[in-house]
Amino acid sequence: MESQLASTVLMIRPVRFESNPQTAESNRFQGRTGASAGEQHAAALVEFDGLVNALREQEIDVIVVDDTEEPHTPDSIFPNNWVSFHGDGRVVLYPMEAGNRRTERRMDIIESLDEDPGYVVSEVIDLSHHEADEHYLEGTGSMVLDRINHVAYACLSSRTQLDPLGDFAQRLEYEVVAFDAVDRDGMPIYHTNVLMNIGETLAVICDEAIPRDDQREAVLRRLQEFGRDIVSISYEQLDSFAGNMLELRKKDGSRLTAMSQQALDSLNSDQLGTLRKNGDVLAVPIDTIEASAGGSVRCMLAEVHLPKGSQDL
Repeated sequence: MESQLASTVLMIRPVRFESNPQTAESNRFQGRTGASAGEQHAAALVEFDGLVNALREQEIDVIVVDDTEEPHTPDSIFPNNWVSFHGDGRVVLYPMEAGNRRTERRMDIIESLDEDPGYVVSEVIDLSHHEADEHYLEGTGSMVLDRINHVAYACLSSRTQLDPLGDFAQRLEYEVVAFDAVDRDGMPIYHTNVLMNIGETLAVICDEAIPRDDQREAVLRRLQEFGRDIVSISYEQLDSFAGNMLELRKKDGSRLTAMSQQALDSLNSDQLGTLRKNGDVLAVPIDTIEASAGGSVRCMLAEVHLPKGSQDL
């Protein structure tokens, strides 16, 4: 059985980070900065390195790969949208809505994992052909996975559509819990991992963002049926990226919940107390990345669940 929590993450160090005009229409969280492209990139590098160092200090293995100068991929800092790694050795590549995000998919990275540090890649499942039909599914941004019970939670949007979602579910034998979710202005929320996170025994969710009672109740019921306690967050906290946290496994076996400083600052004492009872909490300031690109800590981390070479698949 695959663990819910990864102990290793892949991160892509940006080369030309900036707010991406091709994603602005669907991502209402981005473009909240007046800084120039050069200023955005310089600040993002400092924030990126700060997160890498903080994770390593907490005994999380971080594989850092440098982005390439060309082609220009302003959102390469968010690898969880184009790839996911699974405990049976399978790697999934995803169809991306923005043209300049499709070139983030890099087989050289997957091949390097297969060689050093010796992870086993048993199969690469490429779903990118759905782009030809303008159907998209942006990885573990579009889906929040219960890896233990094989359930994929997905709020539908222009970036998260049923055809590739069904394709993923069939190939990896996942149940799909699909629903609608909107921001305070009634606009679709572009990625599911903006509004929810699933850990081993806790689920954090902005359930008020699910307007239909039947869908909201179905999502909460499914989470609780699999033994998750619910931490409910508000729209205000969602806007501060409190839904975009990720629970990880430290080398000593304990849990670590990683998030941005902005997300942490938005939590009340009861919510934070619940998280701290569950394990350690790590918060790192990434204000420029959040304001420019509209993503936070969870988006920057592609969990590596691949087995090592000595393990049986």
